[in-house]
Amino acid sequence: MKTPLVRVRLVSFPLDAAARQGRFGHARPCPGHEGLRGLATGDWAGRTLDEVAGGDPDGVRAWLSDPGYAPPGGESVDALIARVGAELAGLAAGTHRIVVEQAVVRAAVVHALELPAAAFWRLDVRPESVTTLTGRAGRWNLLVGRSQDEP
Repeated sequence: MKTPLVRVRLVSFPLDAAARQGRFGHARPCPGHEGLRGLATGDWAGRTLDEVAGGDPDGVRAWLSDPGYAPPGGESVDALIARVGAELAGLAAGTHRIVVEQAVVRAAVVHALELPAAAFWRLDVRPESVTTLTGRAGRWNLLVGRSQDEP
């Protein structure tokens, strides 16, 4: 007997004004899927990378190179990946369409493909794009590319 299939279509938010200005987000909630809320950047939320780097260059350097480092009052990339992975593991069989922050898409792909956490920073996610993961029996696949005929 086959185990049930889970299909997750992660739709990334469009860029809002703060993102267009390069500002850290405020861990946008994901109603119905608490584990897929955005990355908590703590005291850095609402500030640009340049603003944060001006006051805490060592912190920014650590955050970009050490997946275990958390910004003051925030969460680490490791913690985000674990949280997103736990949420994915708890999804019921069927197809789910979930709108999430770009960081959540990165974390989901890193978790699903069992990549090293450092790969998080090497994944680019376009705004308003769809990333599809399919899973069965604890194993995930990434659907790459779509047919030109698909809507």
